[in-house]
Amino acid sequence: MLKFLQLTLDLFEAAPPPAAAPVSAPAPAPQPVPAAVPAEPLDAVLAPATFHHPRANRQATLAGTFVAYEFRRRRRRSIGFLVGAEGLTVSAPTWVPLREVDAAVQEKSGWILAKLEAARQRHDRMAAARIEWKDGASFPFLGEPVIVVLDPRRGTGAVLNTDAQALPGVPRLTLHVGLPQDAAPEKIRDVVQAWLMRQARRLFTERLDHFAPLLSVQWRKLALSNAGTRWGTAHSDGTIRLNWRLVHFRLPVIDYVVAHELSHLRVMDHSPRFWDTVATVVPDYAQLRGQLKDEALPAW
Repeated sequence: MLKFLQLTLDLFEAAPPPAAAPVSAPAPAPQPVPAAVPAEPLDAVLAPATFHHPRANRQATLAGTFVAYEFRRRRRRSIGFLVGAEGLTVSAPTWVPLREVDAAVQEKSGWILAKLEAARQRHDRMAAARIEWKDGASFPFLGEPVIVVLDPRRGTGAVLNTDAQALPGVPRLTLHVGLPQDAAPEKIRDVVQAWLMRQARRLFTERLDHFAPLLSVQWRKLALSNAGTRWGTAHSDGTIRLNWRLVHFRLPVIDYVVAHELSHLRVMDHSPRFWDTVATVVPDYAQLRGQLKDEALPAW
């Protein structure tokens, strides 16, 4: 902050000489006026948003936003659009000319940009939730934070302690991991992941057994997956595959995914009849489905 200091000088003289004429201070030399600096274009100050697929082979400018996307030729009936973690993928039949693809991309520009921005925000939230694996690290389990405690006295493996003193703002769950304080981050992560996967198998089996009779279906095998974009799959032979990272979510969200996959044993598509089947056991599935999409999980 600029501070202005006013200095006043008072001169006291006994008797100024009468003949002394007042001496005028010389006029200050005129200062040159600096040339006006041209305003920087707004486009140079605010860089336009861009989205770039790592396998991009085509590009477009949508409402001033540069989008480099992956373009694929597929055996399909129409042009398809998919926005994932990597960006936009456009698929088109072999007989559709590129000018029609370009026109379709422009026509869907509002939807594409909204999906790309949502995917970017989700990626940023996931990056912010990245876990630093050390003593005191925190990760979600069934919707609650769990604190990692490195405790070599516990032997090998990990044990969940729910008896920690519950203080305001302090997680009440601690996972005691049988590793020394100087354990490598990768080792801590592996022990915690193994513990979570054991909890996932136990919990998923319990929820499958709960919902299968309600839906009048029978599941035969549970497999855990680590898929990046799929939470579960169901096969007609009764095999259910569930992503072990679902244990980060609250139990109602897990129940939605379990009921979703079991419902596929009755209806092997996503028709209205399928969603009606899901609603018989999970009436608020739409809200839970939104939580599954919006909530950011820690990156492993």
